[in-house]
Amino acid sequence: MRSAAVHKKSEDKRVQRRLVVIMSVILTISLCCTYITLDILDIAPGYLSYKSASNVLQEQNEEILASGNYAGTLKSAAIDKHLVEQYVNEFLDQTNHKDDVSVIIGDESGNILSSVNADTLREPASVLKTVTALAAASTLDMGSTLDTEVYLKYEQNNEATLILKGNGDMLLGSGASDSTHINGRAGLETLAKKTAYSLSQRGVKKIKLAYDDSLFEDNRTPEHIGSNNDENRYYTPVSSMAIDGGRQWNGSAPANPDSFSDYPVLSTNTAADVASMFKQRLQEQGVEIDGDISRLTVKKGSPIASVQSASLHEIMAFMMRHSDNTLAEEFGRLTALKLQTENSPAGAVQAVKKALEKYNINTTELHMNDCSGLSEGTRVSPSTLFEIQVQNLKANGAASAAEGLSVPGLIGTARRRIIDERDKGLLRVKTGTLSSTTSMTGTATRVNGGAIVFTILVNNSSGIYVDAHYIDVLLSKLVSL
Repeated sequence: MRSAAVHKKSEDKRVQRRLVVIMSVILTISLCCTYITLDILDIAPGYLSYKSASNVLQEQNEEILASGNYAGTLKSAAIDKHLVEQYVNEFLDQTNHKDDVSVIIGDESGNILSSVNADTLREPASVLKTVTALAAASTLDMGSTLDTEVYLKYEQNNEATLILKGNGDMLLGSGASDSTHINGRAGLETLAKKTAYSLSQRGVKKIKLAYDDSLFEDNRTPEHIGSNNDENRYYTPVSSMAIDGGRQWNGSAPANPDSFSDYPVLSTNTAADVASMFKQRLQEQGVEIDGDISRLTVKKGSPIASVQSASLHEIMAFMMRHSDNTLAEEFGRLTALKLQTENSPAGAVQAVKKALEKYNINTTELHMNDCSGLSEGTRVSPSTLFEIQVQNLKANGAASAAEGLSVPGLIGTARRRIIDERDKGLLRVKTGTLSSTTSMTGTATRVNGGAIVFTILVNNSSGIYVDAHYIDVLLSKLVSL
């Protein structure tokens, strides 16, 4: 009897243990599911997210969608080709220098509706960025990031050296990482806190500091770009890292780091600026730094801390909407590194042309002195720019090339380029402006459905703002078709 009682008691304990295990498993799964759900909804911290990689960019586009106009390419009514020709002729009469103007208007399939001097090589100004954007977007992983990393190196005498390594993020923030913006997504304060924690875990209290700016080697500035870079406001040499693109606001920085229209003077020592700010942030975390900042190159190893930029998709949209010449050149350089052409401005141009081969876009007469259109001497066939916009309307892996186009009346460099308020949200364009050049290329959503593709280049203009206005008038007419 005693044996039976002992056996029953033992069996009861086994049952209790099973129940405890089962309940523990259920509770653990429940807690995990709850946390994952909160993480996905961005309520709890973590790596998962319901929001897409380009969520910030999507939020920036809410104003476009709220306009109620942008409807994509709906089933379209037939286009009156004679009316298109009439509108183009009216534009040519207004500009009053037809020999210096090229116009190509077509439907969403690329069928030409009107063409004037379509194969005449023109100076494109910043519409050249559409060429670079398509090439880069079709070559790079646009969902990837440009991580800024910190490495720890020990010398033979057991001295510790921190090496700050840039991988191309020229939109670093000086403060905490900011998930709500593209510019400043990765912050040096956050990187310093992560680094200080890693050092404390290793028992390191005093370090030397260096930085690695070797990503783009020594040749970083296109040869002819200086002629249009007054006071160093429009281009600074590409760099492995920079704070806010090197913009020197001097106390007048915009409240929204992603939205501004001014062109402050740009620093020409952006990587050194980052290293100096990082030193300050480390000292704020109690890290003792011995001596001056030096330059070193990281060869191997794993970082002890890092911060991630916005996705390349978001950075490209920022580049297009601000017509950022340095970022355009950087996308060319990143494309060159990916395609293993020369790591130089010339190599970037070569890589851009090479990347466009897959789309059968004719680049034989494309003479690029840079990847942004800022340099003098660049010449492009208007037909090439038109073909790129036709390609942007197709479903393909290079959608980032079109995502950041400006929307007249709403966002980007074309924000004020609107004739009729009813056209808000119906145009996606890239503008171009130099001293005697005004240009625009992009797509227009017709009120009758479907899309119009266009490229307009005006060279040797005696009044670029007057001619730009006439371009805006023509586009408003195209929307009404």
